[in-house]
Amino acid sequence: MTVLLIDDDPEVLDSSRQTLELEGLAVLAVTEAEAALARLGASWPGIVVTDVRMPGMDGFALLDRIRAVDPEVPVVLITGHGDIAMAIRAVREGAYDFIEKPAEPGHLVELVRRALDHRALVLENRRLRAQLADGGLEGRIIGRSPAIERLRAAVANLADAEVDVLLFGETGTGKELVARSLHEAGRRRSGNFVALNCGAMPDSIIESELFGHEPGAFTGAQGRRIGKLEFAAGGTLFLDEIESMPMHLQVKLLRVLQERAIERIGANRTIPLDLRVIAATKVDLLKLAGEGRFREDLYYRLNVVTVPLPPLRERREDVPLLFRHFLDAAATRSRRTAPPLDAATLGRLAAHAWPGNVRELRNVAERVALGLGDGLTPASSALSAAGTAEIEPLADQIDRIEKQLIEDALARCGGRVGETAERLGITRKTLYLKMRHHGLSRDDFTEE
Repeated sequence: MTVLLIDDDPEVLDSSRQTLELEGLAVLAVTEAEAALARLGASWPGIVVTDVRMPGMDGFALLDRIRAVDPEVPVVLITGHGDIAMAIRAVREGAYDFIEKPAEPGHLVELVRRALDHRALVLENRRLRAQLADGGLEGRIIGRSPAIERLRAAVANLADAEVDVLLFGETGTGKELVARSLHEAGRRRSGNFVALNCGAMPDSIIESELFGHEPGAFTGAQGRRIGKLEFAAGGTLFLDEIESMPMHLQVKLLRVLQERAIERIGANRTIPLDLRVIAATKVDLLKLAGEGRFREDLYYRLNVVTVPLPPLRERREDVPLLFRHFLDAAATRSRRTAPPLDAATLGRLAAHAWPGNVRELRNVAERVALGLGDGLTPASSALSAAGTAEIEPLADQIDRIEKQLIEDALARCGGRVGETAERLGITRKTLYLKMRHHGLSRDDFTEE
């Protein structure tokens, strides 16, 4: 980032240049506005600091010319005491700010740094939007961290490979997005992408959902139903939370994966299948298999290729890009203008732990788009937006924070109560008591 400094008085120009350079700022000093214009462009990485009264093109004319090139280049005017009214008018017409001659060094440096930060943010937002407009994998799997670069490379490499894939990642890391990207980047894109959440399907109907059934196959089966496996023929079947699939269905799924054929419930005819299976899990399946809670042979059948998905805390440099994407999308849906992002907001976002990963980030962006503060404290932001002066009792606030911390810890430990208790530094019994107090069912989590 460069400061383009313009003043027709060589002594004043040299003094200002030295002041800024002593603060470590890059400065390009010229004595004529025309010479400055020749160096500017729509993506010029810097700001302009110019005197108002100059022979030839003055500061006002230069401001107009710069705004025609790029209206978001910050222009700081240096003005004599008698020009203050003109400077204020110029600010109304688009100048970033003004400073009075002779420029006090500390004030000049502070103003210039603020303008440079603003310009950097403008250029970053433009770059982010350009990247998000990319219709390829960069526009779908968003980020520029090394972890995301590796993930995109893996997806590009595996898209046309006729192998089943196991996606491994914490809750909220975007496993379904990666599965869809594998499907849409490959030769099966013209077929169906069929997603089934094994953890959200009751045992009583999941078999029918997978395999379909014939009329009269069981009570209530009045007509023929095409199951998810058959419907995915020619395309991709995505099995999310595969660790939640009942053991008896794991046996049947293993047979399907081996033979690439099914029989509908109540039928004797075998139906051949041409499909790709992508499974996703947030837990260690091999460890579950060792405990007898997941079939080891199914694990090895699914684990032809495993693709790890990095948690957001391990790629914090992607937070601004993702947040801008979600913020713009949320603002469009709610028919609002996306609020500008300042350095302070981006700093708070980068410092957050993101236990809920990308899903949590998207929710924060939704709240910001609705004007509910910085989005990181939804309850207090919502109260502020509503204009209420009520203060939540301290005990209730502590209760709510404790519940959130426990939920976050359980999510980061894959729902394993024993590991969660150990990492929180409390006994398993204490954790269970707190879970019961906060209405967190033991049935939703594993014992280890």
